[in-house]
Amino acid sequence: MSSYREQKKYLQALKKYERNFTRQENEEYKMFIKRDKDDDEFDTLTMKRIKELHDKYHKPVDTSKYDKFFKKNSDSESN
Repeated sequence: MSSYREQKKYLQALKKYERNFTRQENEEYKMFIKRDKDDDEFDTLTMKRIKELHDKYHKPVDTSKYDKFFKKNSDSESN
């Protein structure tokens, strides 16, 4: 069984992407929400499906492209 906290975290994150879901994914998501409201802890297959949806839609931000906006402190320390 998965942890209830992890289950809540994934459902909360997927809420942002709900409008991007296909019809089948939307139906599955609504079923997950109903089961969550009933305080039902998800089984391993359900958690696997939620993780697949999360990985499909949630893309982590690439922070390396912001490095050019910040100066390195090593130059000022050498003086």
